Amino acid sequence: MTAKLLEGKPVAEAVLEDVRRRVRSLAERGVTPGLGTILVGDESASAGYVRKKHETCEAVGIASFHQSVSGDASQDDLLATVDRFNRNPQVHAYLIQHPLPKGFDFNGALAAMDPAKDADGLHPVNLGKLVLQEPGPRPCTPAGIQAMLRHYGIPVEGREVVVLGRGPTLGRPLALLLTLKAPGANAAVTVVHSAVNDLAHFTRRAEIVVAALGVANFVKPEMVKPGAVVIGGGITWEGKRLLSDVDESVAEVASWITPRLGGVGPTTVAMLLRNTVEAAERAGA
Repeated sequence: MTAKLLEGKPVAEAVLEDVRRRVRSLAERGVTPGLGTILVGDESASAGYVRKKHETCEAVGIASFHQSVSGDASQDDLLATVDRFNRNPQVHAYLIQHPLPKGFDFNGALAAMDPAKDADGLHPVNLGKLVLQEPGPRPCTPAGIQAMLRHYGIPVEGREVVVLGRGPTLGRPLALLLTLKAPGANAAVTVVHSAVNDLAHFTRRAEIVVAALGVANFVKPEMVKPGAVVIGGGITWEGKRLLSDVDESVAEVASWITPRLGGVGPTTVAMLLRNTVEAAERAGA
């Protein structure tokens, strides 16, 4: 068996085409959606992610706003930048690029954000809306994974899903999202993590496996049920080489698999821009 590829680009393009349509509709009312980014420090990978987000904004007609905060600055300097974006009516949604350098409190900065402008869907208010199945911005990588499954016609309802990792940006919110009684969800989801002794005991029975550990090539073929759908959500840098949590040899066992490059990444950016245009629509309603 050789797995089919869950390529993120076609999924992202479908989402971004909808974003373009909505941007044009807002323009007819004199509204230009605006996305802001806050980058703390000068870590090269984070800076690259921010550039990619702004390049995609330009491609769909969303205005970009960026603020850099020195890695030598204080938490108060970061909070002052958050306050400026909160008060700027041209910025409909924004994000604080994660992770932050040592000495900064990401959760504290997140809590200071206006939840209506939360582009990443990670503010406590918006995570609460996810739990209660109320409208609001959804965390981007989980929403992108769900969109990928729906795009390729992979059923989720009633199936057993195992998520490796319980991080607040992917593993935990993805589990919540896929258990909702809603299209593209309604699954039986198990979350496992580093404290679980035999992770393969759980992954071998799953019909869908999502790896969100940030440990390169962690998922091996012997951990996967033949014919399962396997998604690499976590990433690791080895020099300039980007590695997935899923070893490429898993393609010989799985029915569908994300590629090492071009899997979840493009869908995450697309969902970020969808959250931005939705924030602009709410602000202009």
